[in-house]
Amino acid sequence: MIRLCALLLLLALPAKAEEIVLGLSRDQVAITATFEGSDILVFGAIKREAPIPDRSELGVIVTVAGPDEPVLVRRKDRRLGIWVNTDEVEVDAAPSFYAVATNLPMRDVIKDVEDLRYGITIPRVIRSVGAQVGDSAAFTRALIRIRAAEGLYQVLEGAVDLEQETLFRAAISLPANLTEGEYEAHIFLTRNGRVVDEYITTIPVRKVGLERWLYNLAHENAFLYGLMSLTIAIAAGWGASAAFTLLRR
Repeated sequence: MIRLCALLLLLALPAKAEEIVLGLSRDQVAITATFEGSDILVFGAIKREAPIPDRSELGVIVTVAGPDEPVLVRRKDRRLGIWVNTDEVEVDAAPSFYAVATNLPMRDVIKDVEDLRYGITIPRVIRSVGAQVGDSAAFTRALIRIRAAEGLYQVLEGAVDLEQETLFRAAISLPANLTEGEYEAHIFLTRNGRVVDEYITTIPVRKVGLERWLYNLAHENAFLYGLMSLTIAIAAGWGASAAFTLLRR
């Protein structure tokens, strides 16, 4: 009886005025020995139960996030002519990769209170704990700056192409230095800076072929991996020496 009442209550709820129907150009990413990065096309449509509102502009936000990982951020200072670590902040969780793309400027597409609730912009997805210094926010900014320079953090304002407030698409570039794991693609629809619908899907990123074999060997049989690495190094050194001797003749 309780289950029947709950089902009837659920059916009685009003349908969403706007709802995301999503697609991906690829449902997984394979990291091989020659992997130099990849692109993912996120595309979709907006299903409606009512006419398009006239007085508000539709915002579309696409985020792709890699697995979270703890990070220790240190600050160096010059003491007695030597650069030494002076302060540090422990980042409890930071995505190994994060890209956020929008069809409008970020300040127009999402309000601060909604960003705080859903964790959309890069500073909102990084959590710092155990800060021992007063300006811990500077360490977060430094982490963002370093990873942005490596292509791991991307802010792509205007990169979402929205047509007739119905069809949208965005291309996200994944760099070569990806961390293996489950990547989460998250799409938000906003009106007047407030989220009206969201959609989440995952994209597996896995090492395959030789990369997978070497990874498993290093983690499951470290002795054999080390012995193989030493043998390859000796062989390479001997080969270089022999080639140099032949050239001298």
